[in-house]
Amino acid sequence: MNINQTRIMLFEQDLHKAFAIDHLQIEDESHLHAGHAGAASGGGHFKLTIVAPEFKGLSLVARHRAVYAALSRHIPIEIHALTINAIAPGETGA
Repeated sequence: MNINQTRIMLFEQDLHKAFAIDHLQIEDESHLHAGHAGAASGGGHFKLTIVAPEFKGLSLVARHRAVYAALSRHIPIEIHALTINAIAPGETGA
């Protein structure tokens, strides 16, 4: 298991503590950013898709803030960049 796989497991744990998750997918996209200045710090680039009822009625900004809050202990050391797709159950885009 590489360092980013271990990180993803920790991210999943923290997200499950914060949300009643219906679906969760975290992809390591760090390899797409090799040579990027931010990659030199050791933080990874990740893509997150999460479906949870807590997002119902929230704006896109509020959804992102909720995800950032759940993962705050990992930013910016383990997470350098994060693409977020936060969806409420029944919405399209998952």
